Amino acid sequence: MQLSTLAIFCAVTCLGLGGAMAAKPVPPPSPARLPMSVVFKGESKFYAIVAKAERENWRKLPLGERTIRVAREMVGTPYVNYTLEVDDRIESPVVNFKGMDCWTYYENALAISRMLTYKPGPYKPADMLHMVEVERYRNGICTGNYLSRMHHLEEVFADNQRRGYATNITPRLPGAVRLQREIREMTVQWKNYRYLRSNPALVEPMGRIEAQVSKFPVYHIPKAKVRSVENYLQNGDICAITTNWHSGYTSHVGLIVRLNGRAYFTHATSDRDKGRMTIIDRPITDYLNQSTKHAGMIICRPHELPPSALWQKNVAKQ
Repeated sequence: MQLSTLAIFCAVTCLGLGGAMAAKPVPPPSPARLPMSVVFKGESKFYAIVAKAERENWRKLPLGERTIRVAREMVGTPYVNYTLEVDDRIESPVVNFKGMDCWTYYENALAISRMLTYKPGPYKPADMLHMVEVERYRNGICTGNYLSRMHHLEEVFADNQRRGYATNITPRLPGAVRLQREIREMTVQWKNYRYLRSNPALVEPMGRIEAQVSKFPVYHIPKAKVRSVENYLQNGDICAITTNWHSGYTSHVGLIVRLNGRAYFTHATSDRDKGRMTIIDRPITDYLNQSTKHAGMIICRPHELPPSALWQKNVAKQ
């Protein structure tokens, strides 16, 4: 039986509410540990996006709509991997508008989107770095240690949900199935990662983290069921692609963008036939069906952050 339009709308609305009311306060930004020239590249692009957001008043849009506006401004950016590996030992939030991978593409779009409502302008690169830190680091805090960064999407989704900053809606979607994997990618392939290669003492604690992630209750929508849940998906939903590989839950990530009544997939792709860049691809169902490596998807819906007290100070000055 097909859900009515009203029923679908109500279901989607309810799925988006979980965790939004119990959000924890946003921690302050960590102290700068590396030069800005190292951790932030492409300032002109940052300022251009912010200027357009202010001109067009994106701040008044819902979070998901804002996120897709930002994501569209980054379409065409070259695909570059390992852009976060900027030092041998000192860990820091990083932004690079000159090259992105799948993870940093969604992260950058969400960071600017949240920044617009978290605090008043004028905005500077440090403000965006703070938003990246809140999303990517355990408890929203970068300690300067490589292991304070969450390296597995499953932990990012769980940690942000625990803090009230997102809801992993996947278990509530029709057809959701639990996965069980033994995560060992980073401990087995540790020589591929600059920080682990430079400090092998981190490999053992990384193994303990991967063991914990392996025990997470991870649910996905098998790709055969994805078409039937497309109507539940919204602009700005984070869409992680699950893999059939036995040592990992996910292999790719991007965002959902609604087009022509379908849920399309926008992402940074390494595929040469797609230009090795950030693109708006095909509907997510079609994307998953194009490869036997894809098992399905996980959907995490970000929430607005509790606004900074700077809004009150800004009003008082006027």
